[in-house]
Amino acid sequence: MAGLFDEPSVQFAKVAVERGVDNFPDGLTYGIPQRLLPLHVGQLVTVPLGRGNTPTQAWVLKISNEPPNLAQGKELKQIYEKERDMVNLPSDLIDLATWMSHYYFAPIGPTLATMLPGPVRCGTGLVTKQLVDLAENPATEVRITPKQQGVLDTLAAMPKSERPVEPAKLMKLANLGSKSPIDRLIKHGQLSCHRVTRIEATWFKQSLDATKPEQLTDEQSLALDAIGDELHDGYSSHLLFGVTGSGKTEIYIRLIEKAIAKGGVALVLVPEISLTPQTAARLMGRFPEKRIAILHSALTRSQRHQQWSLVAEGKADIVLGARSAVFAPLQNDQIRIIIVDEEHDHSFKQDNAPRYHGRDVAIRRAWMAKCPIILGSATPSMESWWNATRRKISTLNKLTTRAPGLVAPTIEVVDMRKERVHGEVGYPILSTRLKTAIHQTLATQGQVLLLLNRRGFAPWIACASRTCGWMMKCEHCDTSMVYHRKKPLEQAGYVRCHHCCTEQRVPKQCPDCSKKVIQLGAGTQRVEATLRESLQIPSEKIARLDADTTRKASDLLAMLDRFGSGEIQVLLGTQMIAKGLDFPNVRLVGIIDADTAINLPDFRASERTYQLVSQVCGRCGRGEGEATAIIQTFSPEAPAIILASKTDYETFAMDELQFRQQALVPPVTRMARFILKDHSFDLAAGRAKSLEDRLRSIGGEGIAISEAAPCVLPRLADRFRFDITVTAPTSKALQEFLSAVRKNVTPSRVITIDVDPISML
Repeated sequence: MAGLFDEPSVQFAKVAVERGVDNFPDGLTYGIPQRLLPLHVGQLVTVPLGRGNTPTQAWVLKISNEPPNLAQGKELKQIYEKERDMVNLPSDLIDLATWMSHYYFAPIGPTLATMLPGPVRCGTGLVTKQLVDLAENPATEVRITPKQQGVLDTLAAMPKSERPVEPAKLMKLANLGSKSPIDRLIKHGQLSCHRVTRIEATWFKQSLDATKPEQLTDEQSLALDAIGDELHDGYSSHLLFGVTGSGKTEIYIRLIEKAIAKGGVALVLVPEISLTPQTAARLMGRFPEKRIAILHSALTRSQRHQQWSLVAEGKADIVLGARSAVFAPLQNDQIRIIIVDEEHDHSFKQDNAPRYHGRDVAIRRAWMAKCPIILGSATPSMESWWNATRRKISTLNKLTTRAPGLVAPTIEVVDMRKERVHGEVGYPILSTRLKTAIHQTLATQGQVLLLLNRRGFAPWIACASRTCGWMMKCEHCDTSMVYHRKKPLEQAGYVRCHHCCTEQRVPKQCPDCSKKVIQLGAGTQRVEATLRESLQIPSEKIARLDADTTRKASDLLAMLDRFGSGEIQVLLGTQMIAKGLDFPNVRLVGIIDADTAINLPDFRASERTYQLVSQVCGRCGRGEGEATAIIQTFSPEAPAIILASKTDYETFAMDELQFRQQALVPPVTRMARFILKDHSFDLAAGRAKSLEDRLRSIGGEGIAISEAAPCVLPRLADRFRFDITVTAPTSKALQEFLSAVRKNVTPSRVITIDVDPISML
């Protein structure tokens, strides 16, 4: 590594260091020595930081020819090294990161690091190749053989754009059987030799969904015209609210076609990796001549680097991916349309710093690119519905009926309180109605989707004695331990905490009264065991899809492929199966426990319940024949359950927004959540109270600050948690308050700040 001041600085760079705490919000300035030119905005460099000049990676934010004003006696440090030129974010992404850093109260260095995939940073898949070309000043008086002359003539006849060339290709063009003539020409100075490092990028090839364009309904035509007319008019926001199966994807495809025709790129975001294969197949089928880049973590590291490089080189017409694809390396003037499918989905929210929401960042990116953004959903988030119906900053487009050929399923609600069998303890897992429907569907060769949003075998381990009350909890968290079996039909198992991942053996008896312990409740493993014991179909035709069976994204995609091909007849899973999947032979959907989220102490509990129930019911009725959805619940009178069974979103949204207005919670207000963590309860409580006092001293018009209190989950991984919520009447008011907080509150690793939180646990 070169010394700090080994040569004069010829330019100056403001950089953002990759530090988890934002001690340098405005960046630091370093000198650029001649040896590092050219240096670009968005490039990754290594700089000396602090008194010890610790080598630290940083991002170039700005380059200037003017030296900074330094205090007397201070010397300007120089950048140590730069990464290869290919590790470079577009300048427009630097502007987006600057906004994100301010809005989400996150250090800009780590924010920029989030935008660059790890494989690109590490150079995974890079190949170094030897290339040859005609020498600029070839040596004279060298004897040239006929074969060597043929090589020189071949190169001279090639267009300059195709040179330099790989020796193997040159051998083929010059009809050589050996590389020896080329080597001799290099040795005698007739050819120059270059070594080039590059990513060998290729386009994906997969089974195409070569469906013909559908005949549009009147509603689809109206929505397409309304959005399409604004493709050339700058930024606009559209909420495409369409019931499941109403043909939202067909509208997306027609809009993408218009955007590409105008010479731009379409950016398409989906909430889950599981949705990318189906969406990619449809896009490839409809755009066989266009180049579609796919950005998500299910690809190999080399593929992720390949696809990112193709986008960065301007070779993609369509960019498709999950949440992080919003950071595709595109300049703003390349983007003609942004589409966010299933915009309501909570997977778009990042759960660690920077805690951004992919949908909201996409809206900001569309505004910066001056292009339309389409938010599509059958169950829009309250935020998007509020913006479209109350604030009127987004245009509402409705699709109220399913596309021709698709049948709306018959939805039934089963009151599980009436299912208890006389003489037995507890309640059955599957109601009589659902059992009958499963057998009938399998008898007619239909497929079954079953949803239970709780993994493991049993969510609680408790003492069998009614007078004891002992229940097994995690030693490190204030949560129950979940029983997992090693195999579906084996008794052997273990207990696991789903928060800190601690595992231990199942206790043989209660530690308080020495009575035996029992397993209470049901998770996906228990339902799987019940199905395998009761259904008269081969074991391989039953599958479970949850975080335990799909450790890798490739496992998830492989299982969905098997279900799509009919190898699997019954697919049981968590909320992974509720999102946007389109399988025509699914004739029965069963929701085993629709109450998993409805009683959580979170103001979004009803919204989540409605969305989950409505979305999973929409997975059936997408082919020929009748379809049925059965909702099992202990709360059949809950408005979210009743209205989801009637597919009456607008009534649900009206009632929910009325509740939110009375409670003064988002989307009526804007919210930020401060979470403090410490290994000591007293220290955590004291720091939380101190922060509350500091926030109240800052205050502001319309700012409401809650009292510091333990979180719903007070202890996780041996750290006690307190939270404080701050609400403001507008985003501007909240941002002004947070700006004041940034100036008055010292950054700390024990404080988590979540702007626009989606979970209150």
